Amino acid sequence: MKVASCMCTGLAVLALAAPSAASGQMNQQPQTITFATGLQRAWATVKQNMMEAAEKMPEENYMFEPNPEIRNFGELFGHTANAQFNACATASGQANPNQGKDQELLNKSKAEYVAALKASIDFCDPAYAALTDGTAMEMIKQGNNTAARGWVLANNVIHSNEMYGTTSVYMRLNNLVPPSTERQMRSRR
Repeated sequence: MKVASCMCTGLAVLALAAPSAASGQMNQQPQTITFATGLQRAWATVKQNMMEAAEKMPEENYMFEPNPEIRNFGELFGHTANAQFNACATASGQANPNQGKDQELLNKSKAEYVAALKASIDFCDPAYAALTDGTAMEMIKQGNNTAARGWVLANNVIHSNEMYGTTSVYMRLNNLVPPSTERQMRSRR
């Protein structure tokens, strides 16, 4: 019952995100968007947001932390890379190439954090590309639990969106407009 409840919550979050992912398509013919397609679109959006945020922040602000008790800007990307490697290894059934590494602590420069984030995205892309509505419902091993493959990938999108939201606040505190807002402002012109 807990898995069903978690899946419903995750699906609700994705359903709310789907209109924003498809907002650029408002003048097109109506579409049928399956769970797998919606998840693939959500992944495309969040990975774009994360990469653009990582690239936009100047090197000198990568160690910025609003409070010494929380992660600095760069560590947010290391943390995200760790989570993405883990989720996509689970979803794809492949060995985690990041196993035993902590990208949050290993990296010390913008170039290193950006490279770690890009590597995790490149590792995840095939897992999302291969997803179908059928494979999304397949039960797979996740640690000590069994979970639907689609839930593992949906949770990865949810977590990555959470981290993007946090990086957006850090960017605003450094007088930078987050990439998603910048794109939205450009589309209104």
